[in-house]
Amino acid sequence: MDLSVLGIPMDLGAGRRGVDMGPGALRNARLNAVLRGLGHTVTDLGDVPVTIPETVDRLEQSGLIFRDSILEACTEAARRLSALNPDTFPVSIGGDHSVSMGTVAGASHGRRTGLIWVDAHTDYNTPGSSPSGNIHGMPVAHLTGQGDPRLSTIGGQGWRILPEDIVMIGIRSVDAAERELVKQAGIKVYTMKDVDTHSISRITSETLERLSGVERLHVSFDADALDPSVCPGVGTPVLGGLSYREGHLLMELLSESRRVTSLDIVEVNPTLDIGNTTAEVMVSMAASLLGQRIL
Repeated sequence: MDLSVLGIPMDLGAGRRGVDMGPGALRNARLNAVLRGLGHTVTDLGDVPVTIPETVDRLEQSGLIFRDSILEACTEAARRLSALNPDTFPVSIGGDHSVSMGTVAGASHGRRTGLIWVDAHTDYNTPGSSPSGNIHGMPVAHLTGQGDPRLSTIGGQGWRILPEDIVMIGIRSVDAAERELVKQAGIKVYTMKDVDTHSISRITSETLERLSGVERLHVSFDADALDPSVCPGVGTPVLGGLSYREGHLLMELLSESRRVTSLDIVEVNPTLDIGNTTAEVMVSMAASLLGQRIL
């Protein structure tokens, strides 16, 4: 398979610094070499230019923290990914989770796309519901056409992810107002209680069945979906997450479906990590999605 790796070294959407170094940490964890070792052709597209936060006004006259700079980076990410052959599998590496507003839009090639959101958080706040104004808590809402009109149209006028085409897995931290928005949208959410009760195997099967009618499948994997004991280098750790094996089983089963067409790996923060452990774990997750097998 032809893979293209695109870095978006952005921490503008997060509440703390450090995830801008995530792409470098993932490359240092031999992401490209590991994927080539699985028999893929890997092209590294380098990094999208991102504004240095200290050089711009934090609110940028919008009321959303660093909105204009985030919009610029996400728009460029979408442009680069949409220029790829639709048969190329893009691996986008962040960066905070706001990068997905660009990566999901670009990887969709304008087609109906199912979104598998693997995260501790639903990231479905809007500018009106967000307690912080940090945009990394809002990307899914913007991908469905909610929120700020400039951020919600990165994929072009008329393109958006349908709420019924979104499945969230590993959720365990949701703001009060955000909870109501998710319920109203009708998004399918598997919390950690569901994981404990029903198993990753069943959840993955149900996810693939629910998304059986979409043309493309995008997996957006936030490192904080995994328990902090597995991935300590994240900015918003939440106890009680997916185990190492649950994460791998999810990726292995999605791989076996042969339906996934693009991947994000986000929220790796080397400044909070221990010996680049988090980046190494996330590289192994990508490997499981892209064909690595035990036997």
